[in-house]
Amino acid sequence: MPKARILVQGIVQGVGFRPNIYRLAKDNHINGYVRNLGNIVEIIAEGEEKDISKFSEDIGIKKPPISKINSMELEWISVDDNQTYEDFQILKSSADFSGTSVIPPDIAVCDSCLEEIFSISNRRYEYPFTACTDCGPRFTVINAVPYDRERTSMDKFPLCPDCMDEYQTVEDRRYHAEASCCPVCGPQVFLHGVESKNPIKNAAELLDDGQILAIKGIGGTHLVAKTSDDLPVARMRKRLGRSKQPFACMSPDVETIRTFADVEYLEEKTLLSRSRPIVILKKNSNYYLSPLVSPALHNLGVMLPYSGLQHLLFKYGAEPAYIMTSANMPGEPMLVKNQEIVEKLDGIADYFLLHNREIINRCDDSVVRFRGEDLAFIRRSRGYVPEPYDLSSLNKDLNVLALGPEIDVTFSLLKEGRCFVSQHIGDTTKYDTFLYLQNAIKYMMEITRTDGVDLVACDLHPMFFTTKLAHEIGERFHCPVVKVQHHHAHAAALGVDHGMDEMICIAADGVGYGDDGSIWGGEILHWQGKEYERMGSLMPQKMPSGDLTTKYPSRMLMAMVHEYYSQEELVELMKSDYIDYFQHGKREVELVARQLERDFNITITTSTGRVLDAISAALKICGERTYEGECAMKLESAAIEGNYKLEIPLKIKKRRGLDILDTSPILMSVLEHKSEGESISDIACSAQRVVAKGLAELAIRSADKVGVNVIGGSGGVFYNEAISMTIKEEIESAGYNFIQHQNSCAGDGSVSLGQVVVAVMKNLN
Repeated sequence: MPKARILVQGIVQGVGFRPNIYRLAKDNHINGYVRNLGNIVEIIAEGEEKDISKFSEDIGIKKPPISKINSMELEWISVDDNQTYEDFQILKSSADFSGTSVIPPDIAVCDSCLEEIFSISNRRYEYPFTACTDCGPRFTVINAVPYDRERTSMDKFPLCPDCMDEYQTVEDRRYHAEASCCPVCGPQVFLHGVESKNPIKNAAELLDDGQILAIKGIGGTHLVAKTSDDLPVARMRKRLGRSKQPFACMSPDVETIRTFADVEYLEEKTLLSRSRPIVILKKNSNYYLSPLVSPALHNLGVMLPYSGLQHLLFKYGAEPAYIMTSANMPGEPMLVKNQEIVEKLDGIADYFLLHNREIINRCDDSVVRFRGEDLAFIRRSRGYVPEPYDLSSLNKDLNVLALGPEIDVTFSLLKEGRCFVSQHIGDTTKYDTFLYLQNAIKYMMEITRTDGVDLVACDLHPMFFTTKLAHEIGERFHCPVVKVQHHHAHAAALGVDHGMDEMICIAADGVGYGDDGSIWGGEILHWQGKEYERMGSLMPQKMPSGDLTTKYPSRMLMAMVHEYYSQEELVELMKSDYIDYFQHGKREVELVARQLERDFNITITTSTGRVLDAISAALKICGERTYEGECAMKLESAAIEGNYKLEIPLKIKKRRGLDILDTSPILMSVLEHKSEGESISDIACSAQRVVAKGLAELAIRSADKVGVNVIGGSGGVFYNEAISMTIKEEIESAGYNFIQHQNSCAGDGSVSLGQVVVAVMKNLN
């Protein structure tokens, strides 16, 4: 009887793949077995040749909904093999196989499980941890591979007889559902320090009463408060020290979201997807939530419930939305251990809704927004991580670890052609976050069975903690460290997202260490894989006292216009119109003026972010950055109410062989229009647009020179919808193709992915 060995690789563990194979085998009259081999599913199929061929086709066509097949190999077994099979079986997983395991991400609770949760006659009625092979936690509960219950945090909860019967019945949707459990045998929720027979109901009542709760979830802990009342939001802001940063919120369904925000078709589809990210939506004309949820912005982040606990919270709660923000102090990792949650959030949360299941891997909520019909990942984390990028066409042999930048950090690990980009790590200048980075790297290497690395990649900046860590890891594994310029990595991440090997890239963001030692952030690069040529940029501008300028953008405003005024005139302008934007009043204004005049304690930057900050300060929209991107985000919100009817000059110069957009005349024009009493929204809209048109013009000129027909946009500035759409219009009207990030982040969250690409290309050549 013909026999074949089929090896399937991809997201095939923890998704009901083996029972699905069993059912397909029965349908096609196949005997043999299926089992996990560490990173792969092995199938031995015995039957008629036509049946085996049909069986193989069905594997790819009729796979489980959350599985993903990256490769499938069929090898016919020699007729000399005399072993025969009388049935088809699912064998126990084997760990005796080297290779790269692909663990599925956490998936939102499915409709079938929700039906059980809300069915009063079901034994899982109101049980918040209800899950099956089609839904529930994966990445956040797994300790090791292969993905079996004994290697997850569910191992501490032995299955009761009823659950065991489901677990062992192939036809049941909970067959080998490793997170399966029920109220008898599974984890339990409790209100810390409070006697309660229904802790979720009591938690909802406390929230509706205005209390702040810390609620432990699947991959971390949220701080939760009602949104219909200013007082709880203000109290949360004061306790966290986040005076202005927007809070994400959660609503029970799309219909409720539509009562306060606009929801377009693609946004709704994303909200309802299995990944359930936070989606940035525009507030509508009927917006009635507290303005303190997302102060001075035209949009806010909203998500739908993705766990049973969250659905139950809305069953008992009366609010249209609850704030759901990560429970951590700014820059630090989310809290996941009960004792730490209670201790570190003492004085911040009033009550604690906790559970006794361990979170193995913390994983922040993902965040996306749309620019027209183009989706942009702001943070790629829960619901997507650790699904890898396929870089097998680039290299299948090298193990490469890339550590990203320093603030908005992810790391990436390339193994056997699969690039695993980590969950959001955060600000590695914070000690706890730096430790979290190291622990997450250790875990990712273990889960992918990576014993060592051949290359370590990092940012070009010599003082980043990630750069120093890269050298330590390089010494540990006796391998080279490849330094990659920040915007080169941005371009490479965008290129691999689209399968490109050459383009003109507009790299526009806040800060990136340039190869000339200055701070870049408004660059036109001719990207060609391992190499790039800088072909243009924004005008280099002075930053008095360096990083202090990023916090107080009035300093940047002074720097950008100081050559148009005498020192006395500039000081008088700042004192009369912007004195509140200087911490130390008149003395500080005079000091900054002298710094600019004498070039003392000055950093040079071409940053687009700093230009947008200066415009925001000039229009008195934002005078102090209290969170990343605040000034530019508020400028975007002001601009959305205006139109671009005002004339603002677009001047491109030659400087040291580069095309340069002179940004100082833009700021001078902004000040002039403001003094003439023009609408702030119109000025903001017009100024934003001319910056976008200037970047597009620089890119078009560069593309003309080198004969490249693709222009891409990367960097945090491309989260701004108006700027992105203007650049797209300008470039496409000039006859070029314009591309943006699709499955990776425009911001620094995908820098590590780009570092991997560049490091491999440099090593191969």
